Amino acid sequence: MNIKKGDTVVVIAGKDKGKTGKVVQAMPKKDRVIVEGVNMVTKHQKASQKVQQAGIVHQEAAIHVSNVMLYDAKAKSGTRVKTDVQNGKKVRVSVKSGNVID
Repeated sequence: MNIKKGDTVVVIAGKDKGKTGKVVQAMPKKDRVIVEGVNMVTKHQKASQKVQQAGIVHQEAAIHVSNVMLYDAKAKSGTRVKTDVQNGKKVRVSVKSGNVID
């Protein structure tokens, strides 16, 4: 999986197509990511010791990693990613612009 926590991604498929956001959580074993402000769902939450107030909560749900694309700030659009070795280290490189993504 070439998308990590903290990356900015653009959604390329689904009801939130075109939205961009930061990856809050990456789940490589399930091939899913949680993106800030994308795929919002309504959850009815019961009061507990952690959550004192019961009610309806809006939160982000996981989205499949194939429906998001890494956002390249220099190209101002989504880009595919390739891995390259530079100075003995493995780095992610944008296919569109050729810039190192960090």
